[in-house]
This record gives sequence, C-alpha cells and structure tokens, in this order.
Amino acid sequence: MEELKKQKIGLFRFRVIAPLIGLGKTEWGKKERILQELSSKQWEIPYSGRSYVGRSTVLEWLQAYQDSGEKLESLYPKGRLDRGRCRSMDKETQQMLINLKKELGAATVPTLLRVARDRGLLPADFKASRQSVYRLFKRSGIEEELPRKDRRRFEAEIPNDLWQSDCMHGPKVTEGNKLRKSFLFAFIDDHSRLIPHAQFYLRENLESFLDCFRRALEKRGLPRKLYVDNGPSYRAHQMAHVAASLGIALIHCTPYEAEGKGKIERWIRTVRMRFLPTLPEKITIQGLNERLCQWIDKDYHLRVHGSTKQKPLDRYLGHIELIRPAPKNLFDYFRVKSTRKVYKDRSVSLLGKVYEAPVALIDRRVTLLYHMKDPGRIEILYNGNSYGFLVPLNPHVNIRLKRMRSRDINVLPRAGETRQKESCNESESGPEYKSGKLF
Repeated sequence: MEELKKQKIGLFRFRVIAPLIGLGKTEWGKKERILQELSSKQWEIPYSGRSYVGRSTVLEWLQAYQDSGEKLESLYPKGRLDRGRCRSMDKETQQMLINLKKELGAATVPTLLRVARDRGLLPADFKASRQSVYRLFKRSGIEEELPRKDRRRFEAEIPNDLWQSDCMHGPKVTEGNKLRKSFLFAFIDDHSRLIPHAQFYLRENLESFLDCFRRALEKRGLPRKLYVDNGPSYRAHQMAHVAASLGIALIHCTPYEAEGKGKIERWIRTVRMRFLPTLPEKITIQGLNERLCQWIDKDYHLRVHGSTKQKPLDRYLGHIELIRPAPKNLFDYFRVKSTRKVYKDRSVSLLGKVYEAPVALIDRRVTLLYHMKDPGRIEILYNGNSYGFLVPLNPHVNIRLKRMRSRDINVLPRAGETRQKESCNESESGPEYKSGKLF
C-alpha cells in the first residue's frame, strides 16, 4: 500500500478516536456516550465504500494507539501477514509446479495443470485457481527465466510479394425471415496495406475462402507468397493445389502465434472499430458487402496509413509494373479434382449422377475437373491429356444407338504402359511374302 494512502487512513482513524484520548477510568459514562455518538455518526471513510465505524473498531484503534505510546503510525493499516505467500498450495506443490513450468517452457497454465494431473503430481485436494498459479510463477520469476522468441518487425519490399489472410466472425444479417451469422474473409498486401479483396459470407468454409481468394486475384494479380492461418480451409488439399498451380507459395503461421499475421489482425481491428459501428441494425449479406466495398475503396484505401505514412492505394500503384497479372483462365484453376474409374459400359459416377466417357477410356482411371457451382460441366483427363467433357447418361437414347465394332476402337495404353511395335506387317488375308522369305 502506498505511503500517502496509509497516512490518509491513519489521520482519519485519529480523528475518530480523538475525543476518547485522555479520558480516565472514572469517566466511564462519558466514554460510553462518545462511543455511541461515534458509532452512529456517518463518516467519509477514505478508500472505502462504507460510511459507519463500529464500536469495537473504535476501541481497537484506541487501544493500538495507547499501546504504541500514542504514535500515529500505529493507526496505519497493516499489510497482510501472508502477503507473497500462496495459501491454496503447500510448498511441495508450489515447487513441483515451478519445476514443471521450467520443463514445459511456454506451455499455458491450463496445459501445465492437465499434464500435472496426468502424471499424478497434484494432490487429490488441489483446488488452487489458475490465477493463483499465474501469481506463483510471477513471484518466482520463472517467466523471466524462460527464453524469449526472436520476433522482428518485417515488411515486404514490393507490392504482391506477400499477402496475409484471415477470417473474422461478423455481424448477424437477415436471410429471409431469419438472422444468420456472417463471416469476413479478407486479404491484405504486406507492403502497401492495400486490401485486394474482402467479403462477408454466410459460411466459414473452404468454398467461401476460395471464392474470396479468386476475386482478390482477379482484381489485384498474383502474389508470390500467401501467409495464412492453420484452419481447415487453409490446410485443404484443394487450396494447396490451387496455390501451387498458380506459382504461389503457401505459408502457414506457427500454431497459437498470431503475431506473424499482425497486419491483417490490425486491419480486422480497424473494421471492428471504424466500419461495424456505422451499420444499421438490420442488413442483408448483399447490403453488408456493398457497404464494405464502398468503405474500403473510398475511405480506407484513400486514408494515410499510420505505419507507412502513405495511402495504401498510392503505395500499391507506385510499383504497378511489378504486378503479375492473373491468367485469363483463372476460373479453371479453382476446379475440384477427383479420380474415377471408367466402367465397361463407359459410365462414370460423380456427385450422385452417372455420365458417359469416351469409349477409348474404358477400364481406365481418369481425372475429373469441375466446379462445385457448375457440376454439370466436367472435363475428363487421362495421362494429362484432355478428352473433352462428360455427357450425362441417357439409357433411353443409348438403346437406339449403334455400337462401334471392337476393331474400330482405339484402346489407349494404361498409365506407364507403351505399345510393343510389331516386327512384321499382317493383313486380313494373311502374312506377306517377299523374295521367298516370310516377313
């Protein structure tokens, strides 16, 4: 407790007991009347929400003052005798937790307590709170002994050298007669702090993330590196395949360390502070995205950034010649890839429907490429070569079609196989003779 605070409390207590100081034992009646007046009087007690002082409390202060030889310091509040000690844990348990903290390093207190229970190190009656364990580590100085991670501020040298991405739980939007939660997916350019694209969706899944990513690429070109979290959408095989196909290095941040994505985290904080408070109580997902796009283009991109001291759009356009444009067939890079076998009746099953494949691919394992939003347009590939698009199976039409003869079917070799070249030519009439020798 601070010295000034102790002095103010001591002076207040002295004012309370002052009328009682110097009264003799024969003045018992007068002393009792004064005690009644003091205990019934309303006081302004410093650093306290109470306004009355009890009779026994007044006598306790008076006794302490008289026993000390009438020293004002005897009226100062006393600190707790067990200050700096842990009352909820014995010394053996405290030392065990300190040793376990040294062993596990940066493990959180819940994790540390779980490990201690699994190892049978905690007593059966252990009831100390997490806050008590935190204070134990702070008093012991164990946190200062742990090695610190070497974190350094960084910034990409040019636009589109590095993008960061993250997802934020957004406000509820009206969908029909219901309220649904929204999710904001966003990308930020590390160099300029420009937002290639940001959009609210009704689902926090891979499809929403890929749609936002594709729109960002269409608007701002291809980044060289993409820094993302460790969520399921960012770890999906399709996401890794899309990034690799476009020549984008996909980088995942270290688990439980969001500091690496500080720029996108800070922008999301800006969205919460400057954009969300301007929204009406009821809004649709379409209206929400229209307002977001307008706020980004007309406010955020044209406002001087606190770190770069430049407008994000101006800093991005300052090196526009270095931007890699997205390919014209960008939409095809985001197709889902599936492997299927063509059956003997030329049929292929996908998404609960049956399609017809070219007869040359019978009994072959082929690759199918399609969009989830357009599952009817499915391209079929074998050995990296395209064989067009699948046709939905119609058994009523097939019954009227004439089949190809087997000898007219050009059967393709399996993957890894090559045809053996014939050592002689044969015709339907038999082998040819030349100069009396059989060839």
